[in-house]
Amino acid sequence: MSNGPGPSIPAPATASSAPAQATTIKPNDLRGILKYVPRFQGQIFVIAIDGAIIADENFGNLLVDIAVLRSLGIKIVLVHGIGHQLQELATLRGVPITSHDGTGITDAATLDLSIRAGSRVSHLILEGLTQNALKAVITNAVRALPIGIIKGFDQQLTGKVERIDKDFISELIAQQVVPLITPIAFGPDGKSLRVNSDLLAAEVAEALHATKIIYLTPHAGLEINGQVRREIAVEALKKLVETHPDHIAEAVRSKAEHAIKAIENGTPRVHIVDGRIFDGLLNEIFSNEGVGSLVYGNDYQQIRKATKRDVRLIYNLTRAAVKREELLHRSQQAIEKNIDQFFVFEIDENIIACVTLYTYPDKPQLAEVGSLYVLPFYHNRGIGKKMVEYACFQAKERGVKTIIALSTQSYGFFTNVSGFEEATKEILPEARLKLYEDSGRNAKVLVKQLI
Repeated sequence: MSNGPGPSIPAPATASSAPAQATTIKPNDLRGILKYVPRFQGQIFVIAIDGAIIADENFGNLLVDIAVLRSLGIKIVLVHGIGHQLQELATLRGVPITSHDGTGITDAATLDLSIRAGSRVSHLILEGLTQNALKAVITNAVRALPIGIIKGFDQQLTGKVERIDKDFISELIAQQVVPLITPIAFGPDGKSLRVNSDLLAAEVAEALHATKIIYLTPHAGLEINGQVRREIAVEALKKLVETHPDHIAEAVRSKAEHAIKAIENGTPRVHIVDGRIFDGLLNEIFSNEGVGSLVYGNDYQQIRKATKRDVRLIYNLTRAAVKREELLHRSQQAIEKNIDQFFVFEIDENIIACVTLYTYPDKPQLAEVGSLYVLPFYHNRGIGKKMVEYACFQAKERGVKTIIALSTQSYGFFTNVSGFEEATKEILPEARLKLYEDSGRNAKVLVKQLI
């Protein structure tokens, strides 16, 4: 999930292995994407592509999408897997393998087939990038060490990342070259070791201070208890992995674990996206709803104090609620004049909710929470409750003992979810009472004691 409408690249091929899905990005609408160009320009995205996606019919379309991202000044590093190709090659040659994804034991025969599969996959990616006029280089930027013995079993030729040559990769990026990193790394003696590509993507993102990892998989997203979660905080995901890992679909469990590792090591956000969906990559980055799952850290999804730069966004955000008479009308000038009262909730730097907190100079122990609005797509996710709780916390920090809210249509939310109780209008300060009566809205007056 991400921000604003963006462009679509028309192409005839769609993935037969995935259900048909209409694109939500309009081919000729560049207005939405243009405002994100300054935001994303110069940032590094690590795109990790499963081997199964490279074998899918939509892979050609994905490479076009990657070319679009590069044309917008986004720096791309590609990491690829080989699990699908390794299993096919093992079956074709009748060679038993010890691990297809680099998480278990890698014996000599498995490593040999891994090198062959990796070379084939890298070449396919280079072909596709060349067709899209992108320069690319297969790198030897990853240094690894053997994992060693785990629970009594020698992992043989399975490796763990020791070091990423970030200067080498950065130089390639500076030269407008797309670095291509394979799951075959090199030990101190120069010999090959098999590394899990999910782990590799997390390590590369950390070394390069990337702002996103995008895992392209043959799955709809992060499936938890049989349902795809569109977004989840890293703290919640970590707790789930530690206590109930079986609640996460086995097919994406590795990505969940490495998403946690990446965020804890400084990558703000990790997306898990179905790479079989036509235009899925662009929709994930340049649309509000996205098509996959987002794992975010505290510095990514947050409530913050609004600034003057947010005035137009807040005005546009609340217009629909004003038309439905859920909120009082405020002009952009009025919002700007009172911008210090506003707090906003961001997802991927996109404002999706707002709330105001007003304190009364003549009654410093009383405050009012108002203008609460959450985009409909994000309803029933606890965001409204978080906004009110945050406003109450801020009020308490200012010495407020009692907080009030006036509502015509959302009073059930305030009473049932946020712990407010209905009160009489006499609790309102004199000036506020006059505004209340003059408005004619007959809103319910709600109150909550801050303990």
